[in-house]
Amino acid sequence: MAKPSKAAKKERWAEAQRRCRLSDETLRMAKELGLNPRSLIKNIPSPTQQWKAPVEEWVRDLHRRRFGGTPRHGKATSSPNDGANASGQPRTAATGTGQPE
Repeated sequence: MAKPSKAAKKERWAEAQRRCRLSDETLRMAKELGLNPRSLIKNIPSPTQQWKAPVEEWVRDLHRRRFGGTPRHGKATSSPNDGANASGQPRTAATGTGQPE
């Protein structure tokens, strides 16, 4: 079996994007996850599958589970609570607990 050309691959991705109603960002996430256009199309929920999430939501959830958080375009990822303990107070240098002594 011959390998599909680049044009054929682009056409398949374009068809999946159209049929699954995916944004460019979600399409990029699907490619990062290693999904292929056929798997996206196969996961379109039918009317009897009320429990199944739309493909865009499904891809975003998978991406968040694997890579954590929302994607940041070229920026370093960091937690919004860096340097804070569970109560949201900054850590102290001496004990690292955030509780004043």
